[in-house]
Amino acid sequence: MLNHSFKILDGGMGQELVKRARHKLTPLWSADVLRDHPDLVVDVHRDFIKAGADVITLSSYAATPTRLAKYNRQDEFKVLQEAAINAARQACDDIKQSPLIAGTLPPLPGSYRPSERLTSQSSQEEYQQIAEQQYKHVDLFLCETMASIEEACISTSVAMKSGLPVWTSLTVNETNGSYLRSGEPINEAAKAVLAEGASALLINCSPPEATSQALGELALLADTFGAYANGFVSVEPYQGHATVDVLKSREEINPQTYAEFAKEWLSKGATILGGCCEIGPEHISEIYSLRENILNSNTIKSNN
Repeated sequence: MLNHSFKILDGGMGQELVKRARHKLTPLWSADVLRDHPDLVVDVHRDFIKAGADVITLSSYAATPTRLAKYNRQDEFKVLQEAAINAARQACDDIKQSPLIAGTLPPLPGSYRPSERLTSQSSQEEYQQIAEQQYKHVDLFLCETMASIEEACISTSVAMKSGLPVWTSLTVNETNGSYLRSGEPINEAAKAVLAEGASALLINCSPPEATSQALGELALLADTFGAYANGFVSVEPYQGHATVDVLKSREEINPQTYAEFAKEWLSKGATILGGCCEIGPEHISEIYSLRENILNSNTIKSNN
C-alpha cells in the first residue's frame, strides 16, 4: 500500500519563467526576471500552489553574492532576496492558502560544477549571509542541488543554526545515481549530511532514472527522503556556459510519465515529491492527483 501522506514540493521555477517571461537569457536571467517582472514570479508560485504544492521555494536561487559579484551586481543581493520573499508571500495571500515556504541555499558559484566551489570559510560566510536574509520569513531551509559532500555539509550546518527544519538535496551523476556529480559515493554524502542534522534527504535536478537509483541508496539510510528530478536530456552542455539555452528538454517526460516515476519513488519509501527544471505546474498537478487516488484507494481497502 503506497503512502498517501507524502509532501508535495513545487516544480522548476526557473525554466517556467523562461517559458513565460520571454526575457532575454542572461547569466542572471532568473534574477533579472525577479527584479524586473516580480509579478511573473508570483504567478508561477500561485500556479504551483493551485496544482497542489504543499511547499514552495523562494525564487532566489541565482541571487547569491558570488554570482552577483561576478557581474558587478553584488549591491542587488538584499533587494533580490526581499523580492523573492515578497513574491512567495504575495502568492499565498492571493489565493488564501498557506503552503510552507522554503528558503534556498544553492550552489554558490553555479550549478553542477563541484570543482568550482568556494573555500570552506568563504562558503560558510556566504551561506550565513543568505540564511540571515531568509530565516525570519521561511518555514524550513532547502539546501539544494548539492554536488559535493563538502558543500552539502557546509550549507546544512549553516542552515541548522536557524533552528528551522533543514532538507538537504543532492544532485547525482546522470548515468549512475550511486554517485554525486563530484564522483563521491551518495551513501557517504547521506551519512555526512545526516550527521550535520538534516531532517530530510532528497535528490534533485538529476534525470528521473538516476534519481530512482539514488533513492534506493537513501532508503537504506534515511527515514525521511524524497526527490524532485529534472526533465533535461542532460545538463552536461551547460558546463562552461553561462546561459541555459544550451539545454534541451525531454519531450517524453510529460506529466503522466513523471507521475509513473513518482509512483516508483513512493514504492521505495519516499515521503517528499516534487519537480525541478522542466517540471511545471501540470506535472505537480498529476502528482497531487496521484496522492488523491492513493488516498481514495486506501480508504476503500480499509472500509472493506
